[in-house]
Amino acid sequence: VSIEELQGGTFTISNQGSIGGDHFTPIIYAPQVAILGIGQGKAKPVALDGKIAIRTILPLCLAYDHRVLDGADAVRFLKDIIAGLESFEETDLLLR
Repeated sequence: VSIEELQGGTFTISNQGSIGGDHFTPIIYAPQVAILGIGQGKAKPVALDGKIAIRTILPLCLAYDHRVLDGADAVRFLKDIIAGLESFEETDLLLR
């Protein structure tokens, strides 16, 4: 990636999960207005329909500049990401 390709962005994704990172709080680097931190997904027990089930839990942290983004909009954005991940099917990756 060239330095020119990194200019003018407003949103960053930082994936420390690929190197074993867990929860972390990413720091916004100006002129960015938000950054999504992704930790490593791990199988953990969760309550599901009154029973215990094993599910992959993926730590996410969305940091954003409140001067630019309304907190409610940021939360809705993160919830949309979570909904997409929860409904993801591997077949979604197949090229048609």
